[in-house]
Amino acid sequence: MKGRTIILDHIAGREAAALMVDGKLDDFLIAGDAPVPGTIYRARADRPVKGQGGMFLTTPDGAAFLRQVKGLAPGALLLVQVTGYAEPGKAIPVTNRILFKSRYAIVTPDAPGLNISRRIRDEDTRDQLLEIAHDLMGDSAHGLILRSCCQGAEPDDIAEDISAMLALADQVLHDPGTEPELLSEGDTPHILAWRDWTDPAEVVTSSGGFEAHGVLDALETARSKSEPLPGGGHLYIEPTRALVAVDVNTGADTSLAAGTKANFACAKTLPRALRVRGLGGQITLDLAPMPKKDRRGFESALRAALKSDPEETILAGWTPLGHFELQRKRGRIPLAEILK
Repeated sequence: MKGRTIILDHIAGREAAALMVDGKLDDFLIAGDAPVPGTIYRARADRPVKGQGGMFLTTPDGAAFLRQVKGLAPGALLLVQVTGYAEPGKAIPVTNRILFKSRYAIVTPDAPGLNISRRIRDEDTRDQLLEIAHDLMGDSAHGLILRSCCQGAEPDDIAEDISAMLALADQVLHDPGTEPELLSEGDTPHILAWRDWTDPAEVVTSSGGFEAHGVLDALETARSKSEPLPGGGHLYIEPTRALVAVDVNTGADTSLAAGTKANFACAKTLPRALRVRGLGGQITLDLAPMPKKDRRGFESALRAALKSDPEETILAGWTPLGHFELQRKRGRIPLAEILK
């Protein structure tokens, strides 16, 4: 089945959204019990962490951890935003650089100025967007970023989005409370799908959409350790307490180039496999044997595949044993923790 399909449904009593591309599950979002990225708190500074330059904070949903703080004294109140999911037993990761993000607009209180995505190159479109932005922002001290999906969108929809984010920013930033409090909840899976899956797609909202479009079958594969590769090989993806181990298996291919082919197939498949499974943190790839001269090509292929991935991933490089390491943001709930 060719094309893109967005399916909004529920599974195991939880709101969920699936993106199918050419019949394959390309992305999957599901509601969990932990605070979601984008949630904004008024928090109280609790205690600093010596040697790390961080501070533990008190929030209504438990302890949070803020990195790289200066001049923040215990007892002080500040606004923070959840940036990812914590491992079990650890504090919620937060930042004090607040963003108000929607489909077309991002309001940036700490970064004034009007900016338009570089992907929008048509000068007439850029001029029209700047006019809309100037009219709505006026003398606001906040900054604004207009996202690439503004190209081709209706001006009224863009204006409505900017106004909604400005109103939310003013409401949160000027809240008069004096105790730790939840000020704004992060987006649910259905809203996230509308916000971030902006390429043209068929949208299915009817109940039973996951079963009708093959999402449930794809999730069975995602819940297993094995991910098939083009050419007959497999990835074996095993999360541990310390890291995510990925083993590349060439399958039945016994040719001299089998290892290289399987590793390059891994580079193209890995971002989607991690994204759908909701895996992040330290990731170690145990690649199939291949000549050292092919390592640079493998890195280039992996870097290209990660360009369209929403989760920030750092290529840490090669180990003395020939493994390749990644550091990936924990921006998703591990699927295995939700669908047991």
